[in-house]
Amino acid sequence: MNFPFYIARRYLFSKKSHSAINLISGLSVCGVAFATMALVCTLSVFNGFQEMIAGIFTSFDPDLKITAADGKTFDASAPELAPLRTMPEVETYTESLEEQALLVFDDKQATATLKGVDDNFRRLAAIDSVLYGNGYFALRDSLFDYAILGIDLAARLGIAVIRNEPLEVYLPVRGAEVDPANPSSALRREMLLSPGIVFALNQSKYDSHYALTSISFVRRILDYGPHTVSAIELKIRGGTAAADELKPRLQERLGSRYLVLGRYEQQAEVFRIMEIEKLISYIFLTFILLIACFNVIGSLSMLIIDKQKDTQTLRNLGADNRLIRRIFLFEGRLISLIGAVAGIALGLLLCFLQQEFGLVSLGAGGDEGIFVVDAYPVSVEWQDIVLVFFTVLAVGFLAVWYPIRYLSRKLLSD
Repeated sequence: MNFPFYIARRYLFSKKSHSAINLISGLSVCGVAFATMALVCTLSVFNGFQEMIAGIFTSFDPDLKITAADGKTFDASAPELAPLRTMPEVETYTESLEEQALLVFDDKQATATLKGVDDNFRRLAAIDSVLYGNGYFALRDSLFDYAILGIDLAARLGIAVIRNEPLEVYLPVRGAEVDPANPSSALRREMLLSPGIVFALNQSKYDSHYALTSISFVRRILDYGPHTVSAIELKIRGGTAAADELKPRLQERLGSRYLVLGRYEQQAEVFRIMEIEKLISYIFLTFILLIACFNVIGSLSMLIIDKQKDTQTLRNLGADNRLIRRIFLFEGRLISLIGAVAGIALGLLLCFLQQEFGLVSLGAGGDEGIFVVDAYPVSVEWQDIVLVFFTVLAVGFLAVWYPIRYLSRKLLSD
């Protein structure tokens, strides 16, 4: 066994001449452990929120989305896109076409994104899980086209969840010039009916700005061809993991004219903000960990004073100052290591209890139920645990290195 490590371990667990030194050493370990636990829990909560939001978007977003690298629309009948329909990895293939529109109901109006989709959209996304009302999912029939609005958009327009309520839709006429004397001449007016339902994803991006309808209606009102789309949306067999594996191969096959977007790329802004928040929280908690390591320095300085007679004995036996410094460096590193292991264990325990029992709720008193989930979501990822472990060791080792060199020169000099 390494001699400095052996002595450091004995010093850490043996009884000191002053009981206060044992107490301070214990508090040093606790300080590092609690800072480590805070890192584990905070990063896991951010992971939980990311998974929760990704689950919400699953009701609307496909596993993979193919868009044009340049421009808003492209031809879905292009030869390079034809194999997508028959690929064994693709469970559902659907086309969509989006355009900004003005919606008018009675005397109220709102701008919205009109998203036209194929009839098989229900097989692509879990839209049925977010539908509310007494009607049924319908985009068109032999006589009419229908619009399913986001719940906040419907509220702004004052539309009740009643079947066959007429909704006016205005879209710009392609290629038409605006006549200042008659601006409405540059707009095309159509009618959509309500199937008696709305969707609610608890995300303002969709609930306040999106209306679903048939893709044939959007093509007709915009005078587009039968194969014009703004995106091809795919549901992949095997879910997100299989989609992530297929994405680079599909991008290579389609080339630079198209963009293949996974779930995270489709909501890049949302997840980028969450990643930045997670990084900032990690940095702040690392500073708190550094402050906790200052207690380790105080504990080691008292230990050096307490063990002056022992160090003199080691000198008489042939030990030099470098070896003695290494003993106290190992002492500080042991405190950091024990604190890291204990903190990670406590953090994992708290995360498990939060997952199982929801110890910390989002609401207080009568506020439960107004959030998407009642308790803070938690998801532990092994990459975060490894990051926290090495962060604690690095901060602990660096925090004691210079102080121990300085104190050993001052307090252990002849």
